[in-house]
Amino acid sequence: MDREKQKALLRKLQEVDFVLVELNLYLDTHPSDPDALAQFNQYALEREGIRSEYEERYGPLMHFGHSSNRYPCGWNEGPWPWEI
Repeated sequence: MDREKQKALLRKLQEVDFVLVELNLYLDTHPSDPDALAQFNQYALEREGIRSEYEERYGPLMHFGHSSNRYPCGWNEGPWPWEI
């Protein structure tokens, strides 16, 4: 497992999450802005792809059924996302 690739993918996920939070805040006050809504949907799809790729390579990001799982699931394997 290449730790630098894992870090880069996690960083990309964090960047997209930041954009989604900002767009969400904007849409709270401008709910009728079609361009902002289109951007939000575009980044939401991008986030799903990045999350899926990360979890396929390195294991789940969340628990309680929010992340896909495989057998063996890798729960005891590190590093965890917050340890990177």
